[in-house]
Amino acid sequence: MVGATHEVEYEQMLLSRHTFLNQRGGRRKDAVLDRSAYILLSRIRMQGPMSIGELSDAFGLDASTLNRQTAATVRAGLAERIPDPNGGMARKFRITAEGARVLDEEREGIVRSLDRVMADWPEEDIAAFAAYLKRFNTDIERLGGRPWPRVQTRSGPSGPRG
Repeated sequence: MVGATHEVEYEQMLLSRHTFLNQRGGRRKDAVLDRSAYILLSRIRMQGPMSIGELSDAFGLDASTLNRQTAATVRAGLAERIPDPNGGMARKFRITAEGARVLDEEREGIVRSLDRVMADWPEEDIAAFAAYLKRFNTDIERLGGRPWPRVQTRSGPSGPRG
């Protein structure tokens, strides 16, 4: 017998392939950022300037992978290298005004796509789904020791329990 955890695994796998897709299964026409740049810029925006070491700790990725990702965002003008604002030796990456604009555009495009997907859902169902996704993610982050910074939402810092 297949249990509920098997269903969660399967649906999570399917969800991961849809994240940046349009309703026909292709890349959104208005998409600008690739997945890694979207996530990288989102983290830097939430946490503030970060060094390669801090990014490595946050993402659980090796420095060479992050060097490639940050170099691409710097070349695109979406992030910039700055001296450590706290006087440390390591240079840090900060999102640029253009990076913030592009990130906002990308996020709005994704929200529009989600609005189309959930057009027939009651607002309470959308809120419950968001709260359970948040709970799922925060539990993964807790087990991995890599919490993601979040803004306070109406469902509270950790979503519903029960």
